[in-house]
Amino acid sequence: MDKLESMRVYVQVVETRSFARTAEALGLPRSTVSRVIKELENGLGLQLLQRTTRKLSVTTEGSRYYEACKRILDDITALESSFPGAHGQPAGRLKIGMPQSLARHCILPRLAEFLHRYPQLAVTLCSSDNIEDVIQEGYDCVIRTGRVEDSTTLVARPLAKFSWVVLASPQYIAQYGHPADLQALRQHKAVGYLNHRTGRTTDWLLSHAGDDHEIRLSETLIVDDTDAYIQAGIQGLGLIRVASYLAQPWLASGALVRCMEDYAFDLPLSLVYPQSRYLPPSVRAFYDWSKAVLNPQ
Repeated sequence: MDKLESMRVYVQVVETRSFARTAEALGLPRSTVSRVIKELENGLGLQLLQRTTRKLSVTTEGSRYYEACKRILDDITALESSFPGAHGQPAGRLKIGMPQSLARHCILPRLAEFLHRYPQLAVTLCSSDNIEDVIQEGYDCVIRTGRVEDSTTLVARPLAKFSWVVLASPQYIAQYGHPADLQALRQHKAVGYLNHRTGRTTDWLLSHAGDDHEIRLSETLIVDDTDAYIQAGIQGLGLIRVASYLAQPWLASGALVRCMEDYAFDLPLSLVYPQSRYLPPSVRAFYDWSKAVLNPQ
């Protein structure tokens, strides 16, 4: 077995912590997996793995070797995938992550277009507001809201811009009035949106004349789902603050109206993916398509 194949076997063993599962995943005899690891250790003059009858663990040197193997194999995969297949189409696996509300209201309604355009792609879409580690969780790319911190391991490419806008139902406005500035806003009640990561409701960020303001209002109800949050606003239970890409249908129907028009807080949407010398065609294709979807002419 050549060195690259041996590296692939070793990486699989480390990630599964099992010779048997590695053999099954790679379609190899268990004895071959054991022999490959032994040959690697003999060639390096190092113990990569510690084995007992019940447990397999990775040594310190084994962890360093795993990280090096993973980088080499990832670079090879990225290089190979940077050349489209025989039909000039991106192919293979594509794992995407994005906020739930964006997936539900913007991406999923039109995703069939993307799948039809690139039939050789096997797409996994994970809608979550709590994607912590793009690389560790195996994402090819994620859409993130807000400013992305500079990173030596991640690349962020701008997709679109949106605003946080304050909305209320017509019946709420009829009963409590239309807030137009911060002093008036503080007299109103809001629907709270629970952030499970922090265990508290989300503060409101508003911007006016170049100054940012962080606001917390008295809350009549707390929910943890975007659709429930919007419905609570429509029912007149309090003011809500949502992304502008979610607000349009309700503003058009008259179910909700804008408040605090001069205090919208603007944020970017970015496509974030692991730093690599080669951008996979699948990620490039999704970037181009999603940018067009999020910036309709």
